[in-house]
Amino acid sequence: MYDYYLGGKTNYAVDRDAAEQVIKAFPAIGTVARVNRAYMHRAMRHLATAGVRQFIDVGTGIPTAPNLHDIVQEVASEARVVYVDNDPIVLVYADALLGGSPQGRTAYVHGDATAPGRLLAAVREQNVLNLDEPVALSLHALLHFVPDHLEPGRIVAEFMAQLPSGSYLSLTHCTGDFDPEAWQKISDTYNARGTPAQVRSREEVLPFFDGLELIDPGVVLAHQWRPEAGSGPAVLTDRLVSLYAGVARKP
Repeated sequence: MYDYYLGGKTNYAVDRDAAEQVIKAFPAIGTVARVNRAYMHRAMRHLATAGVRQFIDVGTGIPTAPNLHDIVQEVASEARVVYVDNDPIVLVYADALLGGSPQGRTAYVHGDATAPGRLLAAVREQNVLNLDEPVALSLHALLHFVPDHLEPGRIVAEFMAQLPSGSYLSLTHCTGDFDPEAWQKISDTYNARGTPAQVRSREEVLPFFDGLELIDPGVVLAHQWRPEAGSGPAVLTDRLVSLYAGVARKP
């Protein structure tokens, strides 16, 4: 569905049907997806510029260029990236994630975000990243698919507990703060097709960063996170974005 929102062609009839239901409830969902993508580009470029050379992207989805490794290897050709998803369809397209610069490396792992220990063990087995050195962990547009009974806060804490000091967390999360009725319909659409979904308020997103040092500007709507000219859709309102974002460092 995310690929469809972005205007991609790598999607299936069942995805398109459900996506059209979401679009009916919230016609700006494509804007949300594009803002999310633009934020990822800015945040990962910022971290690469700050010296981070290792990246784990959990919940990768179907590749959409430019991918994360394209962004960070523009800054540092030696940057290494491991992509993770639990969708077998993504595996079919993983070859698009395994290119990159000759100096850097990329890999793909089939893994479950709700089991951080097993996921990071699988990442370690790839011998692409040194998990004793700082890593940037991306949980972009992921945690709104982890309902409360699966304890998303615990999941994030377990991930960060197993990464060394100097590592970073970057996440985005959809919210119903600005149009609760529409986002309830969106959640209902996902839940009806067997994909758990739960949007959260800013107050509910903030605890995901507990124990970490948020970098400026903190947890804000994604288009407000270090905006750049030409990055994402041009004319935006809070309601159209409905997506919180933040980056934090593990002390």
